[in-house]
Amino acid sequence: MTTALTLIRLRWSLTWATLKKSVWQTVAYVVAMITAVATVIITGMAAWGAGGLDGAGASGPLPADYGHFAVLRALVVIFGSMLTVTVAFIQLMLIGEGSTMSPRKFALYGLPDRQLQFGLLLAGMSGLPAITGMLSLMVWTLAYRHMGGAAVVTSLVAAALAVFTMMSLSKLLISLATTLVTSSRGKNLFYIVVVLGFIALCQLPNIMVNSGMLEHIAPNDRGQMIAAFATILAWTPFGAAFQLPFDAAAANGLALLGHLAVLAVTWVVCFAACTWCFRHERLTTGAGAKTVTAKGIGAFGWMPDSVPGAVAARLFTYLKRDPRQGMIFLMPILFVVVFAFQARGESAIVWVSLIWTGWMLSIAESNGLAYDGRGFTMEAISGVRGLQNRIGRVLVYLGIALVYLVALGVGIAIFTGDWAHPVRLLFGILLWSIGLACACCGLGLAEITSCVFMYPVPSLDKPFSSPQGRAMAQGFFPFIYLFGTILLLLPTGIVAIVLTVTGVIDTMFWVLIPIVLVNGAGMLALGTWLGGKLLDARMLSVVSTLDSFASLQH
Repeated sequence: MTTALTLIRLRWSLTWATLKKSVWQTVAYVVAMITAVATVIITGMAAWGAGGLDGAGASGPLPADYGHFAVLRALVVIFGSMLTVTVAFIQLMLIGEGSTMSPRKFALYGLPDRQLQFGLLLAGMSGLPAITGMLSLMVWTLAYRHMGGAAVVTSLVAAALAVFTMMSLSKLLISLATTLVTSSRGKNLFYIVVVLGFIALCQLPNIMVNSGMLEHIAPNDRGQMIAAFATILAWTPFGAAFQLPFDAAAANGLALLGHLAVLAVTWVVCFAACTWCFRHERLTTGAGAKTVTAKGIGAFGWMPDSVPGAVAARLFTYLKRDPRQGMIFLMPILFVVVFAFQARGESAIVWVSLIWTGWMLSIAESNGLAYDGRGFTMEAISGVRGLQNRIGRVLVYLGIALVYLVALGVGIAIFTGDWAHPVRLLFGILLWSIGLACACCGLGLAEITSCVFMYPVPSLDKPFSSPQGRAMAQGFFPFIYLFGTILLLLPTGIVAIVLTVTGVIDTMFWVLIPIVLVNGAGMLALGTWLGGKLLDARMLSVVSTLDSFASLQH
């Protein structure tokens, strides 16, 4: 227990040291604390309102297995299970394994694996996200105020058990991902599959609702299905903790013990698996390393023979091997598929996916220099001017955007049959043009923000790791790119408003096509030029920042 308490104190010592060192980290942490307080308050308000559902179970479509609380029970167990899965995947994809509290950092201290694992688990439970989760779930007890004292007390205990389960499952996923997937190609594929799979899973409810799949099922049958689904989830690690208050309310001691047993087995299995991963990684590190010899000079052989061409070739080579950014270039296909499932015969909805494609393509480039890492130092030493660097990077991302949007645009026109309808095709071309303009505006803005608003990123070899300070900055800096891109399209928006006010938007919408394309091209050129000037002014500062980021990745 002494080791665990030491690790908890170490976690908070590192946190305070980071806040003292960086003003931006302090601001981000204050915002995070405000968000945490708001989350607890909103949860309390929602819990008070949810308590009013206690009379809907007997007369509604859900079976009254739990009397008046059938609706509340089904919603809580299903939503709680989804929350557990979401937390585990977000921990894996975005937060990852902390660089400062990584088990590798303690390899020289000779700590027993079980003590180290237990200490890191408790250290995770003492963090702001875990504390916020426990307080929010405890406040949720207000929803059970009419279910009796046993349900209220059980809910308070179940809040801590639910968060502990989420933390255990998250640690298990991260340990398995970092230990069992060792090859670079395997890491790339696994990272992409996990991220895209999670996005598809989140979109599944929207697809089911908007596609009309449930419209042909009678309300009573839907109630039976929801109740059965909640019962199944209640006997899994994802929903067992959320079922406990309802077991107490129903005075079903056998079910209560059964669900507690499910949680206990989950904790033991997760703890044992994580401990095994520690030992396995320590004994096999470097055993499967292979030397790969590249043939030829790759992109350097066909890129323009110039400084921007060399920058573009180096970036293109990096992107092919970088799972952290490769996932972004597969999302456009996912966008089209998701929108197509929800279109219900409206082809314009499918065309809208191209706007999302253009909007998201350059989000990684908004922190592009951080992904370059110390490789950018070579450019600084070689005397590459900022404008040359910006032009080289724009060549690659603009080329990717054009190829993607043209291919998807042609595919959508054929798939929806709009190629045979001139008006619908023209409207589709307008949405395609807006998507291209979004890509250009976003890329132009990214060439500016990547010189100023940088944050640490995982190393290329450990895409599931999380350098210290990454989570807070990553939660805010990308919004500068997302909202800024929309603002850069303001000239086109003003013209669209004028056409709407004058009542000619239905017949003159095609006028927006050249306007939005000029808007995007102008913002791209302006952003490239300003980004080059800014990079020249901050070259040494950028190199120093990237060097500090690299020190956090080991």
